[in-house]
Amino acid sequence: MQSKAALLLLAILLCSCGAEKKEKEQVTEVNNQDEELLSPQERKYLKNIKQITFGGNNAEAYWSFDDKHLVFQSDLKAWGADCDQIYVTDWRNDDLKNNRPELVSTGMGRTTCSYFLPGNKTIVYGSTHLGDENCPPVPERREDGKYVWPIYPSFDIFTADLEGNIIAQLTTEEGYDAEATVSPKGDKIVFTSMRTGDLELFTMNIDGSDVKQITNELGYDGGAFFSPDGSKLIFRSSRPQTEAEIKEYQDLLKDGLVAPTDMELYVCNADGSDLKKLTDLGQANWAPFFHPSGEKIIFASNHTATRGFPFNLYMINIDGTGLTRITEDETFDAFPVFSNDGKYLVFSSNRNNGGNRDTNLFVAEWIGG
Repeated sequence: MQSKAALLLLAILLCSCGAEKKEKEQVTEVNNQDEELLSPQERKYLKNIKQITFGGNNAEAYWSFDDKHLVFQSDLKAWGADCDQIYVTDWRNDDLKNNRPELVSTGMGRTTCSYFLPGNKTIVYGSTHLGDENCPPVPERREDGKYVWPIYPSFDIFTADLEGNIIAQLTTEEGYDAEATVSPKGDKIVFTSMRTGDLELFTMNIDGSDVKQITNELGYDGGAFFSPDGSKLIFRSSRPQTEAEIKEYQDLLKDGLVAPTDMELYVCNADGSDLKKLTDLGQANWAPFFHPSGEKIIFASNHTATRGFPFNLYMINIDGTGLTRITEDETFDAFPVFSNDGKYLVFSSNRNNGGNRDTNLFVAEWIGG
């Protein structure tokens, strides 16, 4: 009996050692990936980074309320997309490179800014498919060389299930309605609309009712997000001041365009009151999102660049103090979004793309406090 017990104990120890060795190998592999994909500066804030997509332009990834899935937009032709369509993926999958995410938009028109609704079984997103089933034209390169974004008037906001079936159309006004995001409380949606003749922020209930205008100053107000408790909004804005700036902004708007190269961040209460300018850094400051504490903002900026690039991630307190650089990529990092539990950060980046222009999604553990 003692001999059998000894053999059993030896087997247990050998299995334990094997498991320990395997665990160490896995940790080493993760650390090697961190070494490859994160700079020493970045490893102060991020660890255990994981690449989620592998080709095309992938952006604006947002978490389900239970943090198990990401919904995002992509134009990857291998997935059948001629222009941005909406996809859902289980980011925890161990073989994302060979697992195609689920298409949850119609596959028609161009889409943008998807977000999970409470219950994790439905989403909200913007689409041009009612205007034309084909992708809308991309703006031609301007003679003045100015970088512009199209503001397609056929964008409206829809809700859909995860099989791609449209459930409801939430906006029916003439002109651009898009950039919808959902309050963590699950009761409100904030979005950008041209219904007043300018690009302003509005809120509505998740069924599209009780629409309220939030901003009313000349300039592009967009990319808004609620604070974790739903009481505040953070957003990007252009605020043309001189006659020349105002004319340029309005002339572009008539052509369905905006120039996103001069934007700062603003914060206000969810009803639009107590509006404050958060940054005054110059150039393009955008893609802001609240830190889980509700006291800081993470965002993308090129304010230190001399030629438009690179864009990196920064964090700042909601009183405008404590500006801190988070990433050090030499090209493009943007669209940072914390998971609901605050443990992870998803963002888009040009890193690890083999030197081409692909923008992929990455998830990393957040250790920056």
